Formats: sequence, C-alpha cells, structure tokens
Amino acid sequence: MSPEEDHPRGRWARRGAAFGIWYLRIVTFINVLGAVWVSFGNDIRRHNAADFFTPYLLTAGFASGAFSLFLAVTLRRRKRAAWILNVALSGLFLLLVAVVMVLFPEYRTHPQNWVSLALTLLFTAALLAGRREFYAKGDRANPKLAALTAAGGLLVASLLAALLVTVTNLASPGASTFAERWRYGLLRLVSLAADDRRFPGISTPNWVNGTINVLSAALLVVVLWAAFRSVRTIDPITADDEEKLRGLLARHGDRDSLGYFALRRDKSAVFSPSGKAAVTYRVVGGVSLASADPLGDPEAWPGAIERWLAEAREHGWAPAVMGASEEGGTIYARHGLDALELGDEAIVETAEFTLGGRAMRTVRQAYHRIQRAGYTVRIRRHEDIPAEEMAQLVRLADDWRDGDTERGFSMALGRLGDPADGRCVMLECTDAEGRLRALLSFAPWGRKGLSLDLMRRDRESDNGLMEFMVLELIQRANEVEITQLSLNFAMFRSVFERGSRLGAGPVLRLWRSLLGFFSRWWQIESLYRANAKYRPVWEPRYMLFEKSTDVLRIGIAAARAEGFLEAPGLPKWLNRKHLEHGR
Repeated sequence: MSPEEDHPRGRWARRGAAFGIWYLRIVTFINVLGAVWVSFGNDIRRHNAADFFTPYLLTAGFASGAFSLFLAVTLRRRKRAAWILNVALSGLFLLLVAVVMVLFPEYRTHPQNWVSLALTLLFTAALLAGRREFYAKGDRANPKLAALTAAGGLLVASLLAALLVTVTNLASPGASTFAERWRYGLLRLVSLAADDRRFPGISTPNWVNGTINVLSAALLVVVLWAAFRSVRTIDPITADDEEKLRGLLARHGDRDSLGYFALRRDKSAVFSPSGKAAVTYRVVGGVSLASADPLGDPEAWPGAIERWLAEAREHGWAPAVMGASEEGGTIYARHGLDALELGDEAIVETAEFTLGGRAMRTVRQAYHRIQRAGYTVRIRRHEDIPAEEMAQLVRLADDWRDGDTERGFSMALGRLGDPADGRCVMLECTDAEGRLRALLSFAPWGRKGLSLDLMRRDRESDNGLMEFMVLELIQRANEVEITQLSLNFAMFRSVFERGSRLGAGPVLRLWRSLLGFFSRWWQIESLYRANAKYRPVWEPRYMLFEKSTDVLRIGIAAARAEGFLEAPGLPKWLNRKHLEHGR
C-alpha cells in the first residue's frame, strides 16, 4: 500500500466510497423487494405520497431498482461521471427535504423524515469524502452522444407511442388530433403517466400505457449507457509501435509461441519505461484484454504491466489477460491478478515426432489414405509467393471461411497476405487433379518455431486434409528450418483427460459431461481430440483477472474479441467514426 493510501485521509476516502456503493446496493435490494412484496412496496409509496420522505432513490419498484443498481455498478467501477450525477441528485434531494422541513413544521413531527434526511446527508458526505476514489474517465464524446441519443430516441419513441395510441384509441374517431395523441405519448414517455382529464378524446387499453412505459425505460437505459460508457480504446498500434514490437520479437520472440499475434492491428500497445517490454491489449466492453505474455525482456515486464494496469484503472476498465503462459501468469499474479487455468496449448517437437508405433496407427492410416488419393502439399514462406498468387489464396481463404466474421484474437493474426508478414509459412494442399483444396498459414515463433494461425479448406474436399498437411509440415520441418510447432489451443483439456479415466469423481465426470454437451456448438472436445492425436507436449495457458466478480464480464469480452459473440450497438449515425485498421 502506498503512503498516500495509508494516510488517514486516504483511508477515509476509501471508506466513503465503499459506503456510497453499499448504500446504493441496499437501496436496490429494497426497491426490488418493494416491487415483489406488494404490501411493503405500497407502504413505501404511501409514505412518499403523504407527509413523509424516503431516503435518496428509495421509491420501491423494478425501474427505480434498475436505476439504483446501474448507479451502484458505475460507482464501483470508479466512474467520475457517476460520482458527479449522484452528488448532484442527492444534493438536490437533500436540499429539497431540508427546505420543506424548515418551511412546513408538520414535516418535522415525523421521525421517518429525520432518518431520511440523515441517511441522504450521510450518503452525500460519504461521496464527497471519497471523491478521489472516483477517478475513471469516460469518453469525451459521451455527453454529446447521450444528448443525441436522448433527442433522437425521444422523437422516435414518441412517434411510435402516438402511432400505437392512434391504432388502439377506444374513443370515437375524430375526437382527437394526431398532435394530441403525440403529446399524450410524449408525456407518458417523460413522466410514465399522463393526466387523462387533459385528453378527453383519448382512451387507451392498459397494455398500451404499459408498452409506452417500457419504451421509456428502454430509452433511459440506452441514454445512461451512452452517458457512462468507458473510453473504447487508446490509439491502435502505429507503424512506429509495430517496428518497436518487431524489434522485441527479434530479440525475445523464442519465449512465447503467441508472441507474433501481438502484431494484430486492432490492438494497442503500452511499453515499459525502458522500452524493453510491452503489453498489447484491446478494450472490449469496458475490459482491457491483454493477450498472452508481455513481449520483450522478462526483467522489464513489470514496468509494462504496471503501466497497463494504471491505464486500465484510469479509464475504469477491468484488466484481464487471456492465454498467458505459466511464466507470464506468475509475473501478472505478482501485480495483484488472480489466475484461472483455461486449457492447454499443443506443442509438437518435430525432431521427436514419429508416425511409427501402435499408438499412431489410426493417424498413420488416415495419412496414407489421403496420400494414396493423390493429395500433395506445397510449403512456402509468404515472402516467396508472388503477389498474384497470394491474392488468389486470400480470395479462396475468404470463400472457405465459415461465416462472415474473421475469428481470433489471442491466437490469430487476423490478416493474410500482408507484405510485413513475409516470414509466415503457407501450406497449400492440392488434389490429384491439381486443384487447390486447403490452406494452412503459420506465424513465426522466434527463429525455430511456427504457430498455427489460419486453417481453411474446401467443404467438398475429403476429410482429414488438415491432419495430412500438419503431418507433412512436421515431417518436412527442415524445409523451413523449424524444430517446434504450436497447434490449436484445447480449452479444459485436463477435464476431458482426467474425466475419462478410471476412478474419476462424480464432480469431474459431471463437468466433463457438461463440456461435452456444449461441444456440440463450440467444438471444445473435438479440438482436444484433434490435437491429442499428434501426442504433443501440453503447455497450460491461463486467464488472469483482478476481481472474481468480473469473470463473467471478461468471458463475454473475450468471446467478442475472438469473434464468437457480436454485441448490439447504437445506430451507426450515433457513433463516432473510427478508422479501421487491418482486415
């Protein structure tokens, strides 16, 4: 703990921040409880309708519960904007209660009002005391985006409400104009209620009013998201950054098989003070997602990690690492991150690999079957492929891709045929008639290794082509002067391996069965089986995180980064334009 944090003023700031967060959490619980416990909720509402005040944000209901929960979450993430909003709202409420109690003596006779005043005062004072704890910056475009979202959303929602009222109006035709129906819908959107006496020509079913209220709540959520969203990213990797990263890879690239994937151009880089190490990351959904180990000299890793963590905390991002090795995970853990084993990376030592022996019989038979069918494999560095041929290979790779999304983040380069990637290795598999049927591309792993980057094949080709190509590369490793090969990553590999053994416990067997069920969609077990046939060395890979409560959020961010999930966003005309880097 730093001297500033250990100072009494620092301790009071932390306590004030914690009190403010827990106050909102408790208010959220009471609001939700009031929504499901009808008599309790009615008591709270009766208090607010009579000569009583309830404490700040305590109104009973799902909408108020959702709002107070949102504020609690944003305060916990140290959002400066959330602190400003809470201080402003609680301060105004505190002022209102104080003025009413001064001007109207009957309000001072109720002890509940004094409790409400005290709790609101304590909450506001706690936030003021803890103001230094709320340092996370929002995107500078947030106020403008929130205003545009509110204006555009209110216009669209009010027109939809007016249309709904027009279609379902039970009053006689012509009793109201469209302008009156639009004003009715607008008032209900803004206040969740409209004085029916002011609109005698409008009579709508209850479900219509409820639908308009739902529209109002949805609009409020979108506006709050726009106002409080985190900075999406710092500047992506520049040409100068890429040159520095390639320099680090040239000196220390043998350490990590995933090092070359740090050159993805949708990532950002933060360097150590000495410039001898760097952490590359991407911000997804408020998570600063680093991949694999830091690049460069391990002695300089702590400097890069500290800068990365400081940047994440400055912007309110949750720091996380995907795919760190045991060495990298140990260094990250020294900086306050917890580790969770994700699975294992399959690494083949080419000099020790053999197709002989009983254990390789099935693999050997499959290999010879493809070989007898007349398939051949050509192995070349990307720099040795003419530009026209490479363009054709890129077109075929796009045609054979499963889906529209280019997947990958921690173990994929995300581009093919870039002139800067000349040391990558391409495998081209052709059938007996000379037609290209499959492609494999490998990224460099230091001076003597390769890491699998891209796998594509014609869907009408024979099964087993990928295994045939990998075996060809292993047996002809001397052509590209490599000694080790990094293949696919197998998530939860140890669960599948231990869960199938004699004596496996019921929890392990249940866990294995559950993963087997999800493998129908995500190929978890099939990837393990596909890698295990090469009898590789298994190297564990870890996910690292700061708070266990962020694990689900990190998992969703990782799935988005890898291309397995696509988050809905605001309409493009509401977002700032970002320059796309890479393909």
